[in-house]
Amino acid sequence: MPGKSGIRDGLIGPARSALQRGAKLVELALFPSFCKLCGTLLERAGERVLCAGCLQKIVPETASSCVCCGRFFDGEGGPHACAACLERKPPFDRHRSCARYRGELKDALLLFKYRRFRSLGKALGRFVVESLAEEIVLWDGVDVVVPVPLHPRRRRERGFDQARVLAREIGRLRKLPVAAGVLRKVRNIAPQTSLEREARRANVRGAYEVARSDRIRGRVVLLVDDVFTTDSTIRECAAVLKRAGAREVRAVTVAQA
Repeated sequence: MPGKSGIRDGLIGPARSALQRGAKLVELALFPSFCKLCGTLLERAGERVLCAGCLQKIVPETASSCVCCGRFFDGEGGPHACAACLERKPPFDRHRSCARYRGELKDALLLFKYRRFRSLGKALGRFVVESLAEEIVLWDGVDVVVPVPLHPRRRRERGFDQARVLAREIGRLRKLPVAAGVLRKVRNIAPQTSLEREARRANVRGAYEVARSDRIRGRVVLLVDDVFTTDSTIRECAAVLKRAGAREVRAVTVAQA
């Protein structure tokens, strides 16, 4: 016969599930919420902001990419160094994006950044870790995770720093320390989205500084940001981190525009 502890555990599991279902029903009755993309009622346990169906449509990019800057190639062929990286290697050692900035992923990132749905950071951080799980060279030997920071004024306006939220979830899942205060944005520059490539690079020049070089000196840093467009931001941040003593700077972004 099963012991008392076995009987108790056998009863607690179903009871807990029943309580969770009951709590969800009460929540739906008092505070019904709907998916911000498709309008479906969020009725499953754990659903927040987006339904499971919309989250399942966010999938990793299958195209090959540059082995250095991580830019996706449009044609066929395996991973190789792009012409730009062959001509001039960027200051970061390796970068990878998970998918292209479009569809449900683009919508989720816009909700996360500009509509203050901070809870989406967990799903997006998990998407990064799962999408890039096979990138052994990217993860191997990483010592510390560093988010690309917002300027304090922009952070106050938005209510949180999206890269910091992503970095914390990535660090939690990969069991890596996160050094959120190491890199600081010291100039509140114009938004990069309104600028062309060369203007973007000029815009971010001198915008970042390292506050705690002892946290990254001689270490392999994983830089985290949300969207990769022209590489101007991670290029500038990587250069600043290396001048402060980082041994390597690798980078991950959720999406690539």
